[in-house]
Formats: sequence, structure tokens, C-alpha cells
Amino acid sequence: MNNDGNVLEVEDLSVMYGIVPAVSAANFTVRRGSISTIVGSNGAGKSTIMKALTGLVAPSCGRVRFLGEDVTGMAPDALVARGLVLVPEGRRLFKAMTVGENLELGAYREKSRHAIQEGMAGVLERFPALKSRLKSPAGSLSGGQQQMVAVGRALMARPRLLLLDEPTIGLAPAIVDTIAQIIQDIAAEGVDVMLVEQNAEMALEIATHAFILERGEIQLQGLASELARSEAVRKAYLGI
Repeated sequence: MNNDGNVLEVEDLSVMYGIVPAVSAANFTVRRGSISTIVGSNGAGKSTIMKALTGLVAPSCGRVRFLGEDVTGMAPDALVARGLVLVPEGRRLFKAMTVGENLELGAYREKSRHAIQEGMAGVLERFPALKSRLKSPAGSLSGGQQQMVAVGRALMARPRLLLLDEPTIGLAPAIVDTIAQIIQDIAAEGVDVMLVEQNAEMALEIATHAFILERGEIQLQGLASELARSEAVRKAYLGI
């Protein structure tokens, strides 16, 4: 296990789609006890990084270490077993299945029924709005409630590092605030969090560390509070 305070280490990560470079030599670390964010415009390569970290696309070069172990190119289910869990962009729920069934899918590796029930109880305590909707089709929920199901499903897998890909996209401002608070609560309970966001203002407000991505390359990185005060960042991402 890694003892230097990093939960995730990414070295020279590059991803190609055919002959087109999507991510070029990305280097960053995610510290234990942190909320980290990758901020960038649409098409900058944020989601590609998330997919490469979770085994959904193969990097053309580079290394990914999770809790000190080289997990580069490892299959997604093996990464979930190690505690690296993704909430994908667009939520990707099984909308014809019930909310309860979607949540239980997150614990597909768990063999103990008691542990599954315990996990479900924890999710419903965090998201009480879902208690009365367990038998409803997931597709019948509002966008905000569907995002809660997606996060809850990921939490059922008992993550060590929770990756969130555009968790607030398409949501009303009041729901964005709710999701931001949920992310902070999860981190406060000991789960490290990394999110990618187009909503830079929200991301930089709740994150401890930030990475600014442009055209597949990390241009700036550092404390989120300091980057939020950067004139270049404010003009490019906060509209100030």
C-alpha cells in the first residue's frame, strides 16, 4: 500500500482515439483526504481521463497507480474490487429497472445479503428522498433524484476513491447546490473524491486541489482556492 499520502498517481497518461490525441502526457496526484477536480471546457479531455483511470479506454502510454499498485490497463471490475469506482457522465441508470434494483447492482460483488442491506440502509439515510421510490422505475425520477441513485449505486460498492464525471450537468441550480453538499459530506466521511466538471465555480469552491485541462493537456494545477483567484482561470472558466 502507498504510504506517501497519495491515493492516486498518474504519470504521463496519454489516450488516442485513432490518430487523434485526446489526452497528452497528463501528470497529477490525488491526495488522501482530499476532493480533487479536473476543470476544463467541453471536449478538453476530462471524461477521457476518467475512462482511462477506470479501465473503460486503454491509454496509449503512461502509468496509473492506485493505493501504490500499478493498475494501468486493469479491467473495470478489478478496479471496482480495489475501491476505484466511477459515477459516469449521464448517470447511466437502467431506467426500466427499479431504484432499488439499480442500487443493488452497485453491490454486485458483495456475497453477504446482510452487507448489501447494510449498504442500502446507509444510502437511504444519505438520500431519504429515495426511500419512497425504491419500487419506482429509475427513469421516472427527476434528474436530481437520478443523480442520487447513480451516486448511491457507486457507494454500494464501498469506494476508496469515488470518481464523479460531470455530476451536475443538466441540473437546476438548487439541485447543483445539493449535489455539491453531498460530495462534501462523502469526503468528510473518509472517501476520497475526484470530479470532473464544466461548472468550474462549484468545483473550485468545494475542491481542495484542482487541475485545469485544455486540449488534452493539464495547463495549471494547485490548491483549488488559489486557482479560483487566478485571473486567467477566472476569465476562462468563471466568466469574470
